[in-house]
Amino acid sequence: MNASPVVELVGAAYAYQDGPTVLSGVDFGLAAGRSTALLGRNGSGKTTLLRLLSGGLQCAEGVLRLNGEPVVYNRAGLTRLRTTVQLVVQDPDDQLFAASVGQDVSFGPMNLGLAEDEVRARVDEALQALDITALYDRPTHLLSYGQRKRAAIAGAVAMRPRVLILDEPTAGLDPHGQERLLEVLGRLRESGTTVVMATHDVDLALRWADDAAVLSPDGLRTGPVAELLADQALLDAARLRRPWGAAAAQVLRAHGLLGEGEPGPRTPQDLARWASAVREG
Repeated sequence: MNASPVVELVGAAYAYQDGPTVLSGVDFGLAAGRSTALLGRNGSGKTTLLRLLSGGLQCAEGVLRLNGEPVVYNRAGLTRLRTTVQLVVQDPDDQLFAASVGQDVSFGPMNLGLAEDEVRARVDEALQALDITALYDRPTHLLSYGQRKRAAIAGAVAMRPRVLILDEPTAGLDPHGQERLLEVLGRLRESGTTVVMATHDVDLALRWADDAAVLSPDGLRTGPVAELLADQALLDAARLRRPWGAAAAQVLRAHGLLGEGEPGPRTPQDLARWASAVREG
């Protein structure tokens, strides 16, 4: 990435108490307006990395920087960080706690000491972005799983962060729920929000993200998503399967139907459009 990172880890390491080192020597920066898929096997350190980026954990070694300045882990420093970077955890029940959706989404802005009309504007904006305006007065315990996921994300969006970090946001959602969530994330990206998603779904990563960050026993590798997810040695080390689109591109190139520099299909729809263009050409 050429742009200066909004938030970045430099030489970061972390080990849980009485446990092995989870991450070591990690350099990872997030530039404005990019979407990044974070991939790796279970236990590779994805959630730990996300919590380090959001200030939920503090590096044992290395530094977390916000807009180029080291983050100070006091009340003022963490407030500054969390007005820029918001983390949404995997299980929405670990995040939702208020009696109603409106109350839950308003909690963060209220803690910033904003005026009541500004809080309400942010809540309305977030609920609209997540397409859950009708749930404003709904008790959180009466929401479906997909609704709880979106309500948890709305709480983060109401803080108007520049960076939104999501830990396995599509886990537990049916295909329709996944598509609705991806549409929401697409709108947030278009508005300039940097979005980071930890996921096990390599096909989703390939079609959704600009960049990928892959954790393996050899460390963290970052780069354009299509490039990294075509690297079979990296995928094997991270215990990830090759994405559908990357496999299709390999077959097309083997038959001379796709040039080395040409991007391959990321979805079945891409392949159908490509095939139609070849037939018409």
